[in-house]
Amino acid sequence: MNDGVNGVALAVFIFFFVLVTAMGFMAARWRRAENEHSLDEWGLGGRSFGTWVTWFLLGGDLYTAYTFVAVPAAIYAAGASGFFAVPYTILVYPLIFTFLPRLWSVSHKHGYVTTSDFVRGRFGSKSLSLAVAVTGILATMPYIALQLVGIQAVLDVMGVGGGEDTNWFIKDLPLLIAFGVLAAYTYSSGLRAPALIAFVKDTLIYIVIAVAIIYIPIKLGGFDDIFASASDKFTETGAGGVVPNAGGQWTYATLALGSALALFMYPHSITATLSSRSREVIRRNTTILPLYSLMLGLLALLGFMAIAAGVKVENGQLAIPQLFENMFPDWFAGVAFAAIGIGALVPAAIMSIAAANLFTRNIYKDFIKPDATPAQETKVSKLVSLLVKVGALIFVLGMDKTVAINFQLLGGIWILQTFPALVGGLFTRWFHRWALLGGWAVGMVYGTVAAYGVASPTQKHFGGSSDEIPGIGEIGYIGLTAFVLNVLVTVVLTVVLKAVKAPDGVDETKPADYTADAGDPGVQVELPPATAGSSH
Repeated sequence: MNDGVNGVALAVFIFFFVLVTAMGFMAARWRRAENEHSLDEWGLGGRSFGTWVTWFLLGGDLYTAYTFVAVPAAIYAAGASGFFAVPYTILVYPLIFTFLPRLWSVSHKHGYVTTSDFVRGRFGSKSLSLAVAVTGILATMPYIALQLVGIQAVLDVMGVGGGEDTNWFIKDLPLLIAFGVLAAYTYSSGLRAPALIAFVKDTLIYIVIAVAIIYIPIKLGGFDDIFASASDKFTETGAGGVVPNAGGQWTYATLALGSALALFMYPHSITATLSSRSREVIRRNTTILPLYSLMLGLLALLGFMAIAAGVKVENGQLAIPQLFENMFPDWFAGVAFAAIGIGALVPAAIMSIAAANLFTRNIYKDFIKPDATPAQETKVSKLVSLLVKVGALIFVLGMDKTVAINFQLLGGIWILQTFPALVGGLFTRWFHRWALLGGWAVGMVYGTVAAYGVASPTQKHFGGSSDEIPGIGEIGYIGLTAFVLNVLVTVVLTVVLKAVKAPDGVDETKPADYTADAGDPGVQVELPPATAGSSH
């Protein structure tokens, strides 16, 4: 790692950072609506984005700086087991093709802004809605923190901020500046800012990956030498390998499947989805989003390239930025660093907006101020989006980076427990609201306790997301085990509660709502009543 500041790379990085900052503030005037004081406008971009804007927005949302840094870092450290991210992004698109258009339709018909809005309307339960909202906010916070970790990794490699002995304020000043800019244009422009910036972010990432996958192998002697170097390293260390070992197959498969089920449970994924102008836009996006999976597969190979290039770092998250620093000319290293940095800003903005919308709609309006006006909702959401980012910043500055990663893994376990209420509710009203709440509670408790008991070489608790599967004896993804328990409890309790004729809540939706499109006669956005359904 260079001791000094890479001036050329830093200059290129700053150029792109200033460019996207200007775009972020200009986005407030892009497709400006007559009434900007509503969550539909600030938090969902007016529900007006077409196919390509949505594609870039979803890509910028799902493929983050953490993806850019952590996926190849996992390959660098553990070999083929880190490739689980590639099959799970392939599995997820047929899955979302079945339920996202239905969610878009019912949300458009009733004016739902969040998944919790839908759950409350479908099952007539504010308690279940609150559980989904709190889970979404808790799962999103460490995810935002990891975007800031991605920016910090790039700054460290460029030599910005000084060494470990530098005054904390000077060391973290660049990150504080980046945070301040992100907070300002998100507050000003809402979802339109990351939607506009996503064009730059994804273009840079595709350019960097295309160049890296051709240029770096040529410098390293070809892929034969790259895989041979990786195989030699894993043979020597005994950690992982260039092909999955037999003992890790259950872990690999369950982690891929569980991650696929969880990805579109995250609030930021749904926020980007609901910003589309029609259900056909959603359907088209599920067919072209796999292009990002191709990019991800190539991106993952950078982990093996870092091994072949002799990259040595104590923190695996620095492996890929350091590879770019070592292999690329300074000016193109700056382009690559800008791709990672901007790749953090876009999802961080969407995540903070999504978390703020959940708080505003499903905590503030449902429990604190039921008669809040659209303007008041928007104001609260803007303020909460700032608080969420401040919380993430404190998380990054005050805790060890491995803690942030472990909490993000825990967030994935948690968010998967909202699947029965959300996806189940899109297709059937058979599940009882109290049963869904009970299943969610069991899944959350089991997942948290099991993850707490997992140790790693650096962590006594929350050291990973895999543990022994009860009754099978294989090591698998804790989130998927918790999900299976969640579903079993939900089904059993539903049978019992229906047998004793427990109150089932009021469903404010109709079957036709789930297939309605924006242009259909009689379809218009209806704001959900503040007191819809039961509070149980």
